[in-house]
Amino acid sequence: MSEETPGFDEKPEVPADGTPDDDAAEPKAAASSKEEAAAPAGDSAAAPDVALLAQLDQARTALGERTADLQRLQAEYQNYRRRVERDRIAVKEIAVASLLTELLPTLDDIGRAREHGELVGGFKSVAESLETAAAKMGLQQFGKEGEPFDPTIHEALMHSYAPDVTEDTCVAILQPGYRIGERTIRPARVAVAEPQPGAAPKSEAAEADAPSDKDADAPDKG
Repeated sequence: MSEETPGFDEKPEVPADGTPDDDAAEPKAAASSKEEAAAPAGDSAAAPDVALLAQLDQARTALGERTADLQRLQAEYQNYRRRVERDRIAVKEIAVASLLTELLPTLDDIGRAREHGELVGGFKSVAESLETAAAKMGLQQFGKEGEPFDPTIHEALMHSYAPDVTEDTCVAILQPGYRIGERTIRPARVAVAEPQPGAAPKSEAAEADAPSDKDADAPDKG
């Protein structure tokens, strides 16, 4: 008779309550714990990205606001500088005009002395130095005989009629005018001649006096 090989018909021992052995349950528990740990790992990685994007948007918004504030401050500063420079120039012009206005009577005396031949010696040197200094400060004299009368820069002190003028004309400069740049600080005081009432314009009178072509071509009689 053949002998039965021991161990082939034996079944693994299973506890009576059906609970698997602890050694066999450990790999399954470890695998399930890894899966559970892997699932929240993805969510926790996405959460910081969203927070970083939100912080980046806030930083960009704050940077835009600060840049706009800086540009506005820079524009206000430039406007302030231009306004200060404009005011400084205006104050300087007013001060110079006030000073030169006070010197006009002295310049008038110098002009009268020159007309009468009294500007000689040391007085002449001082007078010329004063006129040069006034010119460097921007003072300009105007007013000449024969120029058309302009009420914006001339002050008429005398009126007369003249047959040889076709418009109101300054025939004498009683006191010269002065300006600084485009600003008149004293008008020229002049004597004005107006055209003779009822007189023909000079051009028409010249045409009337000139011989006609027919008279020039006609032979002399006699």
